Amino acid sequence: MQHNIQRVPVAGLELTVRSAGAGSPVLLLHGFPDSGTLWEAVTPHLVAAGYRVIIPDLRGFGDSDAPTAVREYRLEYVVADLVALLDRLCPQEPVRVIGHDWGAVAAWCLAMAHPERVRAQLVDSVGHPREYALSGLEQKRKGFYTIAWQARGLAEASLGRNDYAGLRRWARQHPRIDEVVRAISRPGRLTAGLNWYRANLVGVLFGSWPQCEVPTLGVWSSNDSLLAEDQMQRSARRMSAPWEYARIDGAGHWLPLEQPERVARLAIDWFQRHASGR
Repeated sequence: MQHNIQRVPVAGLELTVRSAGAGSPVLLLHGFPDSGTLWEAVTPHLVAAGYRVIIPDLRGFGDSDAPTAVREYRLEYVVADLVALLDRLCPQEPVRVIGHDWGAVAAWCLAMAHPERVRAQLVDSVGHPREYALSGLEQKRKGFYTIAWQARGLAEASLGRNDYAGLRRWARQHPRIDEVVRAISRPGRLTAGLNWYRANLVGVLFGSWPQCEVPTLGVWSSNDSLLAEDQMQRSARRMSAPWEYARIDGAGHWLPLEQPERVARLAIDWFQRHASGR
């Protein structure tokens, strides 16, 4: 599908943003170690349903700028990027949002900080931050790498040696791991991605998080090697707006690549049911 690609100035840096289609806007947010290309197979379904897709490479990823300071990857900066992006590209209309992995965390944060800017959202893999923090032993086991990645330099060496064997092992479910390695092997890019974990782990685990006032569909896949089901299911407790949970059996962590049509169909159905938001 043909995309319009532009560089958009936001809060002190520039994001590379792809867009396609016409109609009501849908913001698509990727996670680590991806870029906006994560959504290539989801986009045509949304466009065919009459939506305009807006797909940024988030700060540090893809072809967007990559600040060097760890603190510049804090979620408050990410949310500021997204608000500035929406102010430029669709200032008059709230958006729908689909987020995966860190993109799901960013979606939660945008919805909680600026509920007036979001009609409805689909969060893929990662539940409400407070439920992630409170999740059980399975999540603690699956997420132990987030602690190991706090070690600056050591984590980069461990993941990057022998043609990124460590990253390939961690992302063993990724259908496009060779493409990921090519992108993240550029100077500074692995560190930029890891800085998302370094800047936000303490805040996610120990921060105070509000209820979510935006209609939210949580989606989790049964073979996800990185996220446990309880942190998504129990996100219902953090909602003061409509909530539903959808489980996709037999798929791994990267649902937008493994099950793009299913993700798109779930999103379209949810968005149509909550066309006016709350």
